[in-house]
Amino acid sequence: MNSKHLRTLSAAMALAAAAAVALPAAAQTTTDKAANGAEKAWDATKEGTTKAYDATKEGAEKGWDATKSTTKKAANATESGSKKAWDSTKKTTKKATAATESGTEKAWDSTKSGTAKAWDATKSGTSKAWDATKRGTGKAVDATSNAATSAADATRRAGNAVADKLPPAPSAPAN
Repeated sequence: MNSKHLRTLSAAMALAAAAAVALPAAAQTTTDKAANGAEKAWDATKEGTTKAYDATKEGAEKGWDATKSTTKKAANATESGSKKAWDSTKKTTKKATAATESGTEKAWDSTKSGTAKAWDATKSGTSKAWDATKRGTGKAVDATSNAATSAADATRRAGNAVADKLPPAPSAPAN
């Protein structure tokens, strides 16, 4: 072997030795880097998962609160609407009752008024009929009386006329 080969061989060996030392160190650095990257990725995943969990939890709480608030508002609106409907029903019923009572009272007043007018008309008609009957009866009585008086007068005159034609009556013997 010549010296050139020895030097080459020594250099190659030195290189191999250096590679033997450097490659594991490089591999260790790469492994460290990979481990460090994996650890950073794990930490980022944990942090992202924690943030997602917290955001989901907060969103669920806000959603629950919103649901409770909306449900309460809906219940209040329903209660308020029911109360307004009930109040309106009561008011309308009162108005209908008042109108019925008023109509009934007006009908009763009208009946009383009509009955009173009919009674007054009956009394007036009866009074007029009575007065007419009295007048008619008075006239009939007067006419009958006049006719009877005239007939009696005529009968007396006829009797007197017959008596004038008769001979005188004998006188009665003296005792």
